[in-house]
Amino acid sequence: MSKTRKLTFISLLVAQALVLHVIERAIPVPFITPGAKLGLANLVTVIALYTFGFKETFAIVVLRIIMAALLGGSLSSFLYSIAGGILSFFVMFVVMQLGEENVSAIGVSVAGAVFHNIGQVLVASMIVQNIRIVSYLPVLMVAGLGTGIFIGLTARYLITYVKKLISYGIN
Repeated sequence: MSKTRKLTFISLLVAQALVLHVIERAIPVPFITPGAKLGLANLVTVIALYTFGFKETFAIVVLRIIMAALLGGSLSSFLYSIAGGILSFFVMFVVMQLGEENVSAIGVSVAGAVFHNIGQVLVASMIVQNIRIVSYLPVLMVAGLGTGIFIGLTARYLITYVKKLISYGIN
């Protein structure tokens, strides 16, 4: 794939992640856990992990988080997102590499969802300067498990089609 095509495809993935982020912000989530979200933008991260390498996917994650903060976030939402996003990205990458034969996109997504919550709770405990906020983590883990499975199932379905799209771009 040429550099121009690759850059264009990566840009499209960042744009799609931003659109999913904006849509998710508009959806009232009926979770018992305040702050829990579906993680729709993470769908793009999982797909990128399976179609591109480490560097490209990391760029997609960071660009999405920065642009989402610029589109209507606050400094605290940026800090929560960047901590959760980067931690979950690294964990998903490691799980995907180490468990290549035994872990599907669903397992990678669940690991990412769980560690996204861990990253956010760690930042929250530093911001409020109270470690007791970690007691909220088990509730977030249950929500993360469900959303991780949903995102993983969706990603597993879409990865096949995205790889076909990319293969058409090879000269």
